[in-house]
Amino acid sequence: MLKMIACALGSLVVSVAFAQSPAAPAKPAAAAPAAAAPARPATAAPAAAAPAASDCASKAVGKDGKPLAGAAKSSFMKKCEADAKGGGGSGCEAKAVSKDGKPLAGAAKASFMKKCEADAKGAK
Repeated sequence: MLKMIACALGSLVVSVAFAQSPAAPAKPAAAAPAAAAPARPATAAPAAAAPAASDCASKAVGKDGKPLAGAAKSSFMKKCEADAKGGGGSGCEAKAVSKDGKPLAGAAKASFMKKCEADAKGAK
């Protein structure tokens, strides 16, 4: 009986020791795209798109801090690159705020953005 208790205590100490060991860094994949960015050709069009792509890649992180993967990453990259390319709507996006200073959301934001972008096209 004494041997079983000693064995149980020994395994408990070992499991606590493993639980206390520090975890490995979780973001080795996020550093790789930033390091690969300078290796691109220095032509005019790709050079303009390269900072936006690397910026989007560095922002492609989930709420839990882990890098996005699969469909979530491709969807995020598509939206991020479209936002970076079409800078005309960014002025409307910054103005989409309610009277109390909170950002608009849902139908109110959609309506505001539609009107703002129509006004911006009409002013040009």
